[in-house]
Amino acid sequence: MANNDTTVRNPDDMSLDELREEIESIDREIVEKIAQRTYVADTIAQVKDERGLPTTDEDQEQAVMDRAGENAEQFDVDSNLVKAVFRLLIELNKVEQRESR
Repeated sequence: MANNDTTVRNPDDMSLDELREEIESIDREIVEKIAQRTYVADTIAQVKDERGLPTTDEDQEQAVMDRAGENAEQFDVDSNLVKAVFRLLIELNKVEQRESR
């Protein structure tokens, strides 16, 4: 929410500028979550490397994709869109893992 206000406001009662501020705040949160996810994925890559495990774990990737689809449905978001975002995140993490080995 704009100005870190925790009160949920009805979008119909917000001006265009307020709505844009709301989007800006949400976008920051999304980037923060991607950064957090990337940090954890990097840590996983280190553990895999230390244990001699392969970069790709297809069962885990499928579990992530299944969870992404379930979460999309829970929030009434297009599951294909959400899965595409997660597929991109997974592929980028795999590239980073391969390059760091």
